[in-house]
Amino acid sequence: MDQIQILVIGRHPEILQTVVRLVNNNPDWNATGCITDEEAIDAFNKQRFALVLLGGGIEDESEDRLCAYFRSSNPDVKIVQHYGGGSGLLSAEIYEALG
Repeated sequence: MDQIQILVIGRHPEILQTVVRLVNNNPDWNATGCITDEEAIDAFNKQRFALVLLGGGIEDESEDRLCAYFRSSNPDVKIVQHYGGGSGLLSAEIYEALG
């Protein structure tokens, strides 16, 4: 079975690194982390993601623009907000979105 590709976007490098590591702890998932909108759009254009995980710190304008772009490029993509809360909550959010 192929790994589920997850795009993680966050503005804080240390937190982003931690979230990517936590996602990648699940052998069925593969996370790609991006700090900027431009990085995220570039990664989204290069790879087929099943899920986009939006972290805290993303400005409303950027979030709206990114969500609109992702949905227009791939209407099947799931988009989830993640504001922290530990690995259990993170896994539950991902499972619920993919379910």
